[in-house]
Amino acid sequence: MGGLLTLPEAAAQLRRPINTLRHWRYVGTGPASFRVGRRVMYREEDLTAWVEVQRRAEQVPA
Repeated sequence: MGGLLTLPEAAAQLRRPINTLRHWRYVGTGPASFRVGRRVMYREEDLTAWVEVQRRAEQVPA
């Protein structure tokens, strides 16, 4: 099983405020997340994949 990150850990890894990740989760635009009980969790590989998609989107010529 890959590493699991809490919301604050994922925010720190992405260098974004916790509220930004909460907003992304609400609107469905951020990295994949799930709940374990009351806690929101992120898989490290999901964060890495999401960052890669964002990076590729920036490289698409207009």
